[in-house]
Parts: sequence; C-alpha cells; structure tokens
Amino acid sequence: MKLYIGNQNYSSWSLRAWLIFAQNNLDVEVEKLTLFTPEFYQTLLEITPTAKVPTLVDSNVTTWDSLAIMEYVNEQYLDGRGWPESPSERAKARALASEMHSGFMALRNELPMNCRARRHVELSESALADIQRIDAMWSEQMHLFPEQWLFGEWSIADAMYAPVALRFRTYGVKLSEPAQRYQEKVLSSAAILRWLAEASSESDIVAEDEAGVEVE
Repeated sequence: MKLYIGNQNYSSWSLRAWLIFAQNNLDVEVEKLTLFTPEFYQTLLEITPTAKVPTLVDSNVTTWDSLAIMEYVNEQYLDGRGWPESPSERAKARALASEMHSGFMALRNELPMNCRARRHVELSESALADIQRIDAMWSEQMHLFPEQWLFGEWSIADAMYAPVALRFRTYGVKLSEPAQRYQEKVLSSAAILRWLAEASSESDIVAEDEAGVEVE
C-alpha cells in the first residue's frame, strides 16, 4: 500500500488517514508531497481525479478522501476494529466522525492546522460555537469512558478529531477539564508524537495556513 500525504505541519486530512495505519501498526509506504507545488499536482493527477491528499493506492484499488480511506482500511485490514463493537456506540461514533467530516467550517477556516506555531486569533461567534460543540462532545465521551479514547478503544472517530486537538494547542484554546483531558491524551499518544517530530523537520511555509499573531 502507498499513502500520499501533504506537509505534516499543515495537512489535517493527511493526518487523519495516516493515523489509522500508525495506530494499528499497518505497513504502508508514505509519500509526502509539498502542498500547492507543480510536482504536487503533477503526481496526483496521474493517480486521483481530485488531485488532493490523502490518497491511498492498494494494488488496483485507489481511494481518496480521509474517511473513505479509513473505511477501506477498516474493512480490508482491521476486521471492523476501526469502529466500536457495540452497534449503538458504532452508530454514535460514525455520527461524530461525519459531523467533523462535513461541519465545523468556521473553526477549520479560522484555525488552520499549523503544528509548529503558537498563535493567537480573534475568533468569530461561529468558530466559538464550533469549539463549544466539540468541547461538549469530548466531555460527554470522557464521562462515559474516563481516561480513554472517545469510545474506549481508539477508533476512526479519534482520527477525525486528532487535528482539532492540535489546532487547539496551536491557538491556545481553553477547554473544560474533561475535554482538556481528552486533548492531552491525543497529544501524548505515540502516533501524534511521531507525526509532530516529522512535521518539525519540515521548512516549507504555506502562507494561507499561517493565521494569527505569534505568541511569545
């Protein structure tokens, strides 16, 4: 299998797909492409109609979009372990993952992922509402599964929210105590520490993702 990703400092969707391999110790060849360069588009246009990352190539199967990649890997290589075993919890996990996949546009636009930075941004009411919703979601799951992942064992839902934990760190977003505990679990996980170490070695700057003012 070969997974095409973008700059690890900036590419939140790449992180989501990459995590299902890292968390489950699955072998995959990772090719990192520098975002918005001619080489980026030239490489991807030969592989995927969207010319976006992440894209997974597995023999004669090509899958793009983070959630689609994770669903494919879950079915083909994890025997369904990427989602909770309980039908009710699995349904909720899928709903939360889909909520992240299609929503929280204000947060995503105003707080772009930027792992290396520490920034301050004046947030809109819409972005603050997004943060409040995520805080409530994380807090609810921490009451159900104290000191664990969102549904006890790591799942695709955790992959979908991992970049949000990183965004909250970058921009100093204050969370309630249960939500902060979840954020700290994400940030201290071996897979995220590995991703951050690899991101820290990059030097490319994507200007459109350099939001806010630097914090001392």
